[in-house]
Amino acid sequence: MFEKIVKIFQIPDLRKKVLFILGVFAVFRIMANIPMPGVDADKMAEFFEGFEMFQLANIFTGGSLDQFSIVMLGLGPYITAVIIIQLLTLVWPRLEKMYKEEGDAGRQKINQYGRILTVPFAFMQTYGMLALFQGQNVIAPLTTLETITAMMVVAAGTVFLMWLGELITEKGIGNGVSLLIFAGIIATVPVSIGRMIMEIEFSPESLQAYLFFFLLSVFIISAVVHVNEARRNIPVSYARQVKGRKVYGGASTYLPLNLNPAGVIPIIFAMSIVIIPSMVAGFFVGSEGIIGNLAVTVSSFFESPTVQGVLIFIMVCLFTYFYTAVTFDPKNISENLQKMGGFVPGIRPGKSTANYIYYILNRVLLLGALFLATVAVLPLVVGGGIETILGLRETGIETFSFLIGGASLLIIVSVVLETIRQINAQLQMREYETI
Repeated sequence: MFEKIVKIFQIPDLRKKVLFILGVFAVFRIMANIPMPGVDADKMAEFFEGFEMFQLANIFTGGSLDQFSIVMLGLGPYITAVIIIQLLTLVWPRLEKMYKEEGDAGRQKINQYGRILTVPFAFMQTYGMLALFQGQNVIAPLTTLETITAMMVVAAGTVFLMWLGELITEKGIGNGVSLLIFAGIIATVPVSIGRMIMEIEFSPESLQAYLFFFLLSVFIISAVVHVNEARRNIPVSYARQVKGRKVYGGASTYLPLNLNPAGVIPIIFAMSIVIIPSMVAGFFVGSEGIIGNLAVTVSSFFESPTVQGVLIFIMVCLFTYFYTAVTFDPKNISENLQKMGGFVPGIRPGKSTANYIYYILNRVLLLGALFLATVAVLPLVVGGGIETILGLRETGIETFSFLIGGASLLIIVSVVLETIRQINAQLQMREYETI
């Protein structure tokens, strides 16, 4: 690994790409630490301690949300817009045709629609956050002009991050948006280490808790890597075709089905839905009468770790199947195989092949959905569970909850693996050029 790092910095082109990515990361972190005015830091800390779901959302923004920075939403509106556009391809025939039949040009149009939709989403989410923070007395009441100004600044920050992500994709290595989210998650590590050192208790029980926690982290990370790379290969053969004196086809290959084809999207969906009731109830907690009492009841119900864990587990399983149905079409794959002269040995081309792929996909997806749901709920139960079992309250373990599951761990693993593949491909390409 060290030799590859040395090779990267020895090749001028790769060295420029890596330095460019690091420079963009630096700009991102500078923006994430520029706060908006009028924030009570103590009340902001109390607010995030009381809402665990917002703590998870804060991880995706690299700590920008709890600092109320000019990029406090991170790339959340852009991700939401892209997901909604992909879902619309399922119900809007024109978008479906553009996505599936027009190739790269159609996908570029779809991406452009996602960029455009990011702007109104950024305004709406900023307004919602401002209203919530004002309702919780985290920030001072804003005038109409101040609200509009804050919305424009935060929306502009989101669009700027989106542009930086596009630049990384164009000039760097890998997917820029994924790398920026990765940088935001990793940026919380030094803060987490500092908090743990401040809260650490030097006793046999606390050392036992830390050892158990980090051994569990290594095991879970290893499992996530294996599941992320797991494939179910369906054998595919191609019929021989004789054209003149040449024979084409006759080769055998396979169709890989990922154990987790939906990636991290089901977790994002599930957490977004679970957080909505608490967020809406937060607007009415201070109200009087039936509405205020109902808001307190709803808020306390959805803030329960048990309720959150059960809801997230069920929703992740459901959304895994749903999102896979949107993005993976066995019928379309079967038709493409038939057009290219390919077939699954022992299965008739056409509808029978589509049914066979669907049959295999459902069984593979069951394992992937259960594993993904388990990983999603681990941060909600493991940290507190260790402290409860060992009788410790102040271990600081919960600050490293991203190491034992959730969307953050899946993003870290997938981005690291994809970046390694990209770097290896770049190095191999240059080795061939020198032969």
